[in-house]
Amino acid sequence: MKQPVEAWETDFDHTHPDYAARAPEIWDELRATCPVAHSDRFGGVWLPTRHADVAQIAHDTEHFSSEGVIVTDWKPENLAPMGYAPPITSDPPFHAIARRLLLPAFSPREIARWEPSARESARQLLDEMLAKVGDGGDVVDAATEYAQHIPVRVIADMLGVPREDGDIFRGIIHRILETPGEGVGIEGIPDEDRLDTYLTAAIEDHQAHPKDDLIGYLLEARLEGEPLTVDHIFGTIALILIAGIDTTWSAIGASLWHLAQTPADRRRLVDDPDVLPFAVEEFLRFYAPVTMARIVADEVEVGGTTLGRRDWVLLPFPAANRDPAAFEHADAFVIDRAKNRHLAFGVGIHRCIGSNLARMELNVAVDEWMKRVPDFELADTDPAAVTWSAGQVRGPRTLPVRILKTNATSDGGH
Repeated sequence: MKQPVEAWETDFDHTHPDYAARAPEIWDELRATCPVAHSDRFGGVWLPTRHADVAQIAHDTEHFSSEGVIVTDWKPENLAPMGYAPPITSDPPFHAIARRLLLPAFSPREIARWEPSARESARQLLDEMLAKVGDGGDVVDAATEYAQHIPVRVIADMLGVPREDGDIFRGIIHRILETPGEGVGIEGIPDEDRLDTYLTAAIEDHQAHPKDDLIGYLLEARLEGEPLTVDHIFGTIALILIAGIDTTWSAIGASLWHLAQTPADRRRLVDDPDVLPFAVEEFLRFYAPVTMARIVADEVEVGGTTLGRRDWVLLPFPAANRDPAAFEHADAFVIDRAKNRHLAFGVGIHRCIGSNLARMELNVAVDEWMKRVPDFELADTDPAAVTWSAGQVRGPRTLPVRILKTNATSDGGH
């Protein structure tokens, strides 16, 4: 049972259900009253909410280490410069080496290869979901029946592991991102559902049966003429698995949640499909799912507040994206917003290497949904009917929607 939050300025808990339910309002309140909030939880953690402060921290690799990126009750130590999940947990100069290694696998050209598979998955999911219902008020869960499956399938294909392992992925992600500190070795979890066991088996299978996929690529990769260490391979696969799934299904779910409540934006996407790329960027700005973390390497001042060495610092990119000092009409969703330099993928040297993949999946997911389901609404007016994940990735985990109109095929309406 989570302890109640006394005051968000001095006792916030980003893993609390209340935070998950009303995070945007909390960011706005803090930005106006206490822009760099602090909590004694997790051994001491800071929460800046202004765009300028978040960007300052993200760019400053001297005073902030990426050795720890998920806030827990314990802090990793002596893992720099590689960290436990390179390159996201790597500090310079190793970070540049580890990142460069992955760039070819996430280039626009390489990601374009996966779009047909993503579309096929989206259409299959829609076929299966809509086969259970008909027009005129039928209810489906857009999160559990659609959004969460698309990135699972794409990442499984990229890694060369079975799509059917999606339930294992989701369990691992929940424990690491939504209940931090209760990680892979927690008692009561079947051995085969643990991250270390799963990835060890996947690597051993690829060593015994070489494949042309991301795990195979890492096994063949060389740094200064030497193979990658087991820890490097393990950590990078873990990163791709965890960061490549939860973040994107959260963005897809939040986008559908928005459209379910906004008939004008649904109609705009149907009548003007060319607006979709702008809509995708605005979904990413307004519903950015990811809050990253850093550990203070040396005492530093941010926003007029002194942060102590080895303190945790959260980087709420979603809060930065709603800062009126950085965006015109920041508190409004503008479907055709032209100027949109959002921080959904972070900023600085750790800007998300998978941004091309996430954009593609979000584009495909919304496009295919709107082609088949051009009119839908929330199934329940009670906000509690939609549940949001707690922790450092925020998105709908249940999303009951009522289907008002369907098209027979994915070509319908477009």
